[in-house]
Amino acid sequence: MHAITIPEPGGPDALQWTEVPDPVPGEGEVLVEVVASGVNRADLMQRQGHYPPPPGAPEYPGLECSGRIVELGPGVSGWTVGDEVCALLAGGGYAGKVAVPAGQLLPVPEGVDLVTAAGLPEVTATVWSNVFMIAHLRPGETLLVHGGSSGIGTMAIQLAKAAGARVAVTAGSAEKLAACRELGADVLINYREQDFVEEVRAATDGAGADVILDIVGAKYLDRNVDALAVNGRLAIIGLQGGAKAELNLVKLLGKSGAVTATGLRGRSLAQKAAIVAAVREHVWPLIGSGRVRAIVDRTLPMREAAEAHRWIESSGHVGKVLLTV
Repeated sequence: MHAITIPEPGGPDALQWTEVPDPVPGEGEVLVEVVASGVNRADLMQRQGHYPPPPGAPEYPGLECSGRIVELGPGVSGWTVGDEVCALLAGGGYAGKVAVPAGQLLPVPEGVDLVTAAGLPEVTATVWSNVFMIAHLRPGETLLVHGGSSGIGTMAIQLAKAAGARVAVTAGSAEKLAACRELGADVLINYREQDFVEEVRAATDGAGADVILDIVGAKYLDRNVDALAVNGRLAIIGLQGGAKAELNLVKLLGKSGAVTATGLRGRSLAQKAAIVAAVREHVWPLIGSGRVRAIVDRTLPMREAAEAHRWIESSGHVGKVLLTV
């Protein structure tokens, strides 16, 4: 098969479409013939040499894919050859085939085409695990989403609205904020022109956000604590603004607040399987009914992965960027 390899870390042109050996499914795995793969910021970090795959994971980038099962490994039940699926991966999605633990497979939701399904596993698993399983967003609460027009952001808006929450978002342009409004966002904040702490307080009568989903990290840590409501929960899922910052514990204690930081890639198979099962139970019916949908910015051939990475780095996208084999 062919896969996107990274002979040397670097810029987008470091990505090479190369012939490589086919993977073999191990115990509890299935072999999926890839139709499409989602592009995530973590892929860009891996390309730059900053985010190596965990031990035992495929060396190729790609944290989610869609395709068809072509082989079952030992000990797999509940799936058959020919099933159309999408999957959460530890790596390997930028390839013609990938071996996937069966617990990380999802059926393609009703009403969703096979290519579009590639953009669902990572965003749904990230949002559901952080906003609902960890931060326990409840109806009537306010969620602040940084990067509301990103793949994660567009899914977070929809799932929070479906749960009966109020949603505030930050984004860097009027066009991106308009896209967030169309998805249901209630409070629109241009982070280039407005102070999100002040805007969130104004929109909540001074109370603040009950849950904050943050992709920025260090740069926003202190201000995120300022923006939290009493008993608020800050969920950090990205480090686009740096990895190290001081946390003012006096402010956090004063709000009885909580700060969590999680990723998906390095979690155990059992943890990932539990998250995927929860997504199938709670999110898949919303997608099947049309209440929640995948937002796809553009689709490019896998051979043009470098161009996809350039587009993500430019932050010009709204929703997901997909690669097709």
